[in-house]
Amino acid sequence: MFFYTRYPSSSVLKIYFPDVRFNKLITAQLVKWFSNFREFFYIQIEKYSRQYLAEGIRNIEDLIITTDSDLYRVLNLHYNRSNQIDVPISFRDVVQSTLREFFHAIQQQKDLEPSWKKSIYKIIQRLDDQIPEFFKDEHWMHSI
Repeated sequence: MFFYTRYPSSSVLKIYFPDVRFNKLITAQLVKWFSNFREFFYIQIEKYSRQYLAEGIRNIEDLIITTDSDLYRVLNLHYNRSNQIDVPISFRDVVQSTLREFFHAIQQQKDLEPSWKKSIYKIIQRLDDQIPEFFKDEHWMHSI
């Protein structure tokens, strides 16, 4: 699901987890999981951004993410360990956009300012995609 949305609301989570009996604690736990997923995502993006700058890359257009890129593989392995999901092309686009946003911000030394990542988070949140209907089926993993 993270391949489609990095910022699901609690109401979206309830729609896509029909087998879960929601209460405040369970809802909070699912929201926390997504927060942890985002944290890993952004840590990796920042790490690679700094690495590319250290390697001498200066042009943002040189940052092209493919399905063979190390960053893409790290993220896919983390979120799709058993490769059960065909990762949508939109996720590659999100990774590339996020990488470029972080790279540019660090290059411009905005990382020296407090809360420098917040504007990036807002941009990336707008890139969330429609979640496929098959996620609503509690047996979707068995039908792949």
